[in-house]
Amino acid sequence: MPGPPAVVFLDFDGTITLRDATDAILDAFADPAWLQLEDAWLSGQIGSRECLAAQMALVTASREQVDRLLDEIGVDPGFATLLDVCAAYGVPIHVISDGFDYCIGRILGRPDFNLLARLTDSHIVSSSLEPNGVRWRATFPHPPHPCAHGCGTCKAAAMERLKAVGAVMVFVGDGISDRYAAACADIVFATGKLAAYCESASIPYVPYDTLAAVAIGVGRLLGAGLPLPRSLPGKASRAV
Repeated sequence: MPGPPAVVFLDFDGTITLRDATDAILDAFADPAWLQLEDAWLSGQIGSRECLAAQMALVTASREQVDRLLDEIGVDPGFATLLDVCAAYGVPIHVISDGFDYCIGRILGRPDFNLLARLTDSHIVSSSLEPNGVRWRATFPHPPHPCAHGCGTCKAAAMERLKAVGAVMVFVGDGISDRYAAACADIVFATGKLAAYCESASIPYVPYDTLAAVAIGVGRLLGAGLPLPRSLPGKASRAV
């Protein structure tokens, strides 16, 4: 029995969601010192794992307060469409995120979305967040020991583990934490800071605005037999 023609990997915060859930929590409930840690990460002084652990230690909020905030964060409507397209072609879709399982479960598990139930055959690879009174503790099981870049979640390792033999690896993301995933993917859909990074690093990518556009692009590529080689120079936007 042949394997799937492709495997699709998605970032969560700012890709599936319309707002970064981790940033929303920090904005609302963390000591302002979290911004200094953010700057240290962006400048390359520390990895995202060290950054996130220290930032979440600065949060003071009850579980109820965090839940109310997460319940206000929207999901790109095109995510459901992308799930439909991947299902139609028998293509696995996995969520890989530096963000937290607590946020992913709360947002995608909302009854108005009912999206978590559609991911039963998918893997969600993320950092972990646990409440303890009004304090929060971040842990990082993927992998338990930091990767070479100190990522909260080593997306490249997750993709290597979950890829299928002979399948094209498609990655969709929006942020700086996605850069290592983009570097190892065969086809990249990028927006925001990830698109800017791909430009600077000469990584071919397909620019997008919404996941509905990604669903159309993935559908066209699958329908055409995925003719897009990784070595294609420049942007890949013309291919979809």
